[in-house]
Formats: sequence, structure tokens, C-alpha cells
Amino acid sequence: FYPSDSGSGLFQPRWLLTQPAVRGHPESREVPMATHQVGTVSELWRFPVKSMLGERLDALEITRAGVVGDRAYALREVVSHHVASAKKFASLFTFRSRYTTLPAPGRPGAVEITLPDGRKIAAEDPNISEILSAALGRKMQLERPDKSEAAHAGIDPKTVFGDVGVEKVFPGLSAETMPDHFGLAKGSFFDTATMHLIATSTLDHLRALRNGEGNHDPRRFRANIYVRTEPGSAAFVEDQWVGGVLQVGANVRIASIKPALRCVMTTHPQEDLPRDLGILRTIAMNHQANLGVFADIEAGGTVRVGDRVLLEK
Repeated sequence: FYPSDSGSGLFQPRWLLTQPAVRGHPESREVPMATHQVGTVSELWRFPVKSMLGERLDALEITRAGVVGDRAYALREVVSHHVASAKKFASLFTFRSRYTTLPAPGRPGAVEITLPDGRKIAAEDPNISEILSAALGRKMQLERPDKSEAAHAGIDPKTVFGDVGVEKVFPGLSAETMPDHFGLAKGSFFDTATMHLIATSTLDHLRALRNGEGNHDPRRFRANIYVRTEPGSAAFVEDQWVGGVLQVGANVRIASIKPALRCVMTTHPQEDLPRDLGILRTIAMNHQANLGVFADIEAGGTVRVGDRVLLEK
């Protein structure tokens, strides 16, 4: 999320505020693009409920709207009406969501939520909101996205960047002046874009920057696609992808690639991973709090672990 320059004072994804030039448009320059392989798909993830733990898969079906079934549900705070995020509620990482009936374009599938005490509840259970509210200690409503709504997700400006401080990420703002919410993409529960990718060499580089301290497990970063890149690749190699187009597998094309701003969610404890504020602190000190990339889908299809990832640029 980024500050809006629309004058509304709300926080909105920058990709909603600017539109890239369309290929073939008279104002765009047609420049021959070189293509080379940057890696292969190493891990694939889908998160049926926003900010809960998700499911690691061997294949993903992807459309122009993103990974089929990704962020299909979210909790909403009843009092503030803000969509709930682990940016504010770290305890959401003690819940897990998975599909028991697979989704498909035009067919939502069935989601099961595992509570911290091990109970498993169907997302369509008529009592699900009450059950989740009791487990979280706060009145919540489990919802599907409203295609006509531009929803807002809540944050706590004092903690959203861990111990880094808002002013280090957004000069000119402070915890006192930063709004307590930001805009989501209209009709969805996506924070910034429909696709998130990270290179394995970037996680290796992060580990090296910390002299091996901490556990930089991919689960901390919640990307949809992890790309296995060569050890020793350029530091934060995804920077080289910005301005290009990635082709993953036979048909999927990923465009509008932008640096991914990180937040306190990378530091939260989950499963066997402890709280680690040093992760975000290191990313902020060495790469302006960016790690990986956000992007949009130019063409959909199926992506599988082991697929080649090509860069056109």
C-alpha cells in the first residue's frame, strides 16, 4: 500500500493510481524485447482467506483476476467496517484455510478453516462469524468480496512497520498522521495487486545480510509464486524484472511488475517460526522496505512447480 495522491487521504495501491502504457498504443514506443530464462517455479501458494495461513500446491490455475480461489474470503471488523488484516491482527496467523472442494472460474469451491484449537469449520457454516469472533475476541464477519465495493483494510500505524517506524518508510508521515486504513483493489480483498512473486536468491541474500541470523522461510512472505533463481544472482534480483513481462509455463504472462512494499506481517510468529522484527528492519535498511514484486496478470493459464520462468524486457 502507498499514500494516495488523490487528495482523499486514504491509502491506496499505487498501481491503482497510475496506468501503464498499453502496447501498441500510438503513444507507446515499440521496442524489441529480448527474452531469457530467469529461473523455475519452486513453490506455489494460495490463501483462501485473507491473512490466514494458506495452502502450498503443485499447480495453480490463474486468470486475469489472479490465482483462482485466492483471497476468496476475508474477515471484516463489525465496528469499524474495515477488512481485517494480519497487519493489525497478528493472531490471524493462528488460523489456516484450505479448499475441500476445488474452485474454478465461475465456481467458488468449498473452504475449510482450522481454528487455533484444532477445530475445523466450513466457511459457509451459518455460525462461522460468531465462532471466529469468539476465537479472536472481537466482533467479526466473514465475507466474500463485493464486486462493487472499494473496501478498506485496517492497520495500526504504530505497529504496521514493526520497529522501523512509519517515517522511515514514508518520509513526511508519522504514526500520528498516517491513516488507520488503506484502500483495497475494487471488488477484491487484494492489498496491492493480484500476483506476488519472490526469487529464492533474494531470500538467500536477506539471510546473508543478517549473517545467517533468523529463519527466512518463504512462508513469512506470502507470495503466490516463488522463483528458483541461481545462487549468487544479483541482490534483490526481482528489481531487474520491473518494466518487463514474465512468462511462466506455457501460457501465463505477468506484467505491470512493481516492487513489493513489506510490512510487519513478515515478522509475525506462525507455526514453528518465531517473531522476528529483524527481518523487516533489514529489508528497510537495505532495500527501502521492498522485497519481491507485485504484478498483474496479462494472460492466464496453469502454472506448475518446475515450470520455466522467462523474462521479456
